[in-house]
Amino acid sequence: MLIGLIGADIQQSLAPEIHMREGEQQGLRYFYRLIDIARLGLDETALPELLLGAERCGFDGLGITHPCKQLVISHLTELSEAAQALGSANTVLFRDGKRIGHNTDWVGFAEMFRRDMDGQPRANVVQLGAGGAGVAVAFAALTVGVQNLTIFDVDAGKADRVVDTLTRHFGEGRIRRGDDLEAAVASAEGLVNATPVGMDAHPGMPLPERFLRSDLWVIDIIYFPRETELLRKARALGAKALNGGTMTVLQAAGQFRLFASVEPDIERMLSDFEQIAAR
Repeated sequence: MLIGLIGADIQQSLAPEIHMREGEQQGLRYFYRLIDIARLGLDETALPELLLGAERCGFDGLGITHPCKQLVISHLTELSEAAQALGSANTVLFRDGKRIGHNTDWVGFAEMFRRDMDGQPRANVVQLGAGGAGVAVAFAALTVGVQNLTIFDVDAGKADRVVDTLTRHFGEGRIRRGDDLEAAVASAEGLVNATPVGMDAHPGMPLPERFLRSDLWVIDIIYFPRETELLRKARALGAKALNGGTMTVLQAAGQFRLFASVEPDIERMLSDFEQIAAR
């Protein structure tokens, strides 16, 4: 099998090794290659050509990451129910001349939350980021029982589109675009960072440190570095804080299932991820 990952600044992605290790354990010849538009000197406008090139070169499928998850939708011939509902795809299958889009991000977040945040309060949660990953995370948050979700993004139009999309699915009143971040975080029980701020290519904090407190749980969906500045500051206060490692593995397991048409061993994939990330 030949799989690729299209995105920007992805040289440190652990996806290739996670997928190829599981492929080897399953007895597959499974190759996973990075297609880093930043390293190639390209931007997201190159996406149509990259999709066509991968198709012609015999790729079986692609992972799609920042900043292409929403842009890819218009270049696909079929969408899964989740990808269509979210307007975002992190997985593309090439099958019988078709490009089929799926979204496993939301499943990864939902399963991570159920595994690692069980019992945490979720009446009011603030989410930072309304991009391709953000819409999937918001969908997952509402699915796992977040009562009121407030979305913030530097592009208010993006936040509005996520609110409109998910209101159609979950009904009025559970999701809104925020205007006052400090006030929203002050009344929240949880905070989710779904922006790239905190990655090596985008260092820093997605909100002022003074907004954090010990009783505010924090999830940062970034998994590399394993401890972003946001997580480090939150943990220093005594807050429960998770990185995106488990989410990454669980969404990767969903992708593997689609690519290879075999059931992955999720516990083995989680163990492999910990070994790889600890190096």
